[in-house]
Amino acid sequence: MLNPFIIDQIKRREQEERKRDRQPVIELPVPMPTAPRPRSDEDEAERGVVVIDLF
Repeated sequence: MLNPFIIDQIKRREQEERKRDRQPVIELPVPMPTAPRPRSDEDEAERGVVVIDLF
């Protein structure tokens, strides 16, 4: 037989869980985060600056 205090705690937790289950939940359409691409030396070599003179 369990201690009356433990039984009371179990009942309280079950009641709190039921209350949480009754509350409405809204799911937002948020895009899933993607893992960052590992950087390599080739990526650094392809970068640069282009200057275009329009005059």
